This record gives sequence, C-alpha cells and structure tokens, in this order.
Amino acid sequence: MRWLALVLVLVSIAIYYLPDFVGPSGGMANVASGSLPRVASLKSPGQEDSGVGPGAPADESEMSCARLGWIETAERARSLMDSQPLAEEAGFRIEEVERELAPLHWVLIPPQPEAVALSQFRDIQRRGIDSYLVTEGENRNAISLGLFESRESAISVLEEKKRQNLNAVLVNFPRNQISYALSFEAEPELAEELVQAVKADYGSNFDFVEIRPCEGVATPEKNP
Repeated sequence: MRWLALVLVLVSIAIYYLPDFVGPSGGMANVASGSLPRVASLKSPGQEDSGVGPGAPADESEMSCARLGWIETAERARSLMDSQPLAEEAGFRIEEVERELAPLHWVLIPPQPEAVALSQFRDIQRRGIDSYLVTEGENRNAISLGLFESRESAISVLEEKKRQNLNAVLVNFPRNQISYALSFEAEPELAEELVQAVKADYGSNFDFVEIRPCEGVATPEKNP
C-alpha cells in the first residue's frame, strides 16, 4: 500500500508540472506562430482570371453620328423619320438649315423713276415681250425680262433683248433656301443599317450622306 500511495503522489506531481514544461498550447505552438493570409489577398473563385477588378470601367463601343440631306420639306423629313422603327432609340432629329445657293442670272432693265418705268413696262407688254415690274427691294422700278439658273441661257436672252432695242443688263440674283436633314447617333453597325433604310425610303439620292465617329464633349484643361 505504501508503494501504491507513492506512485499516486508521483503521478499527481507529474500532471501538475507537465503543462509548464511543454508550453501553454503544447504541440500547437508552432502552428500558432505562422502567418494567416491577409484579407486583401483573398479572391473569390474565378476572379484571378477575369482581369476585371472592383471599380474597373466598362468598355463602351464607339458611337457613330450620321447625317443625311437635303430634304425638300419638313413634312417629308418627318415622314422619313416616322417610318424608321428605331428612330426614337437612335435619337433621330430633324435639322432646319438656311442654305446660300448659287445666285441666279437676272436679265432686267435697270431701275428708273416710277412713272418712266411704268410707261416703259406697258409698252413692252403691248409688244408681247414677257416681263414684269419689280415693285420692291434694291431693284424697285426695274423691269425683269427673265431669271435663269444657266448663265449661258441668260446671256442668250440678254442679246435678244438688246436686238429689240431694250436697254437690258445682266445682274446676279442672290437666293437662300430652307432645307432639312436627318441626324442620329448609333453604334457603327446599326448606324450603317439605319442609313441604308432611310436611303431606301427616300426613293432618290441625297445630296450628302455622312457617317463619322461622334465627337466627345471637350473639357477645359485644369491648371496644375
């Protein structure tokens, strides 16, 4: 019994002092001293191969701006726009433009005092010569003998009137014209398709068809 009591005492002493000898966490001490992965280095599955990180800008395809003209009336331009199913999505717009056209060639008898001009005009009318009296503008009280797009035609008529003893001259007649154009923005491939659709609906040739990259909005330079 005395031996058994001694063994029990020794076992109790060994159990009491063993934790101080091997360390507080025993065999786990070496593992605890290692480094854990930083949270910033953790990636979800597939993120490493995607090449797109948080906040990366999305790729946007370059837009094309298209413009077609000229169209003779606003009503015709509206009809062309309304016939396109994607007109609203592409932002179709009607542009009204005042164009300066090449001047016409005007054969006329220069301005005179009103009474003289009226008397001569009546005489010319009795002779059966096509004419009219100009009643306004810088050529008021002149007598018009013809208005021509072709300079050659105008010169031919001028020479004829001079043979009829009329004091005619040739002057330029300036003119402007209101014309209309369709414009819109779309991705390049769609822009090409829409242009072809509008051309098919128009039924004749446009004076111009433009398709070009849309220009970005300029931003002011910042001072350093």
